[in-house]
Amino acid sequence: MARILYIEDNPDNRLLVQRVLMASDYNFEVEVTDNAIEGIKMAEADPPDLILMDMSMPDMDGLTATQKIRSTPAIKNMLIVALTANVMEGDRERTLNAGCDGYISKPIDVDKLPEEVNSYLRSRDERGAEHETAHAD
Repeated sequence: MARILYIEDNPDNRLLVQRVLMASDYNFEVEVTDNAIEGIKMAEADPPDLILMDMSMPDMDGLTATQKIRSTPAIKNMLIVALTANVMEGDRERTLNAGCDGYISKPIDVDKLPEEVNSYLRSRDERGAEHETAHAD
């Protein structure tokens, strides 16, 4: 079962994403928090398989939070996907440049979100398997 941490300040968005992912066929376990500082602490204490990161939060924006995670040795390789309403030109590039591994725009498509999340997890697993095979030679 894949564990997802969703860092999002909007309670309606947290509830929707949590319900959509947990009701999917992928058997996700979804933890949520309403702020980036707490999310970083949660990720350090019990690293999830993937973090869904909102980019616009009041305490610390998602770009800064992603950069903090990337600079923390124990969790620097964490899979982070931006889940954001920031869809202006250049926003996707800014999230990827900050260290996000992917980008999903809001409003979410409830029918596609579980597969999108699962595809990021699969690509991470495939990269990990390729890395292990390369070092076994």
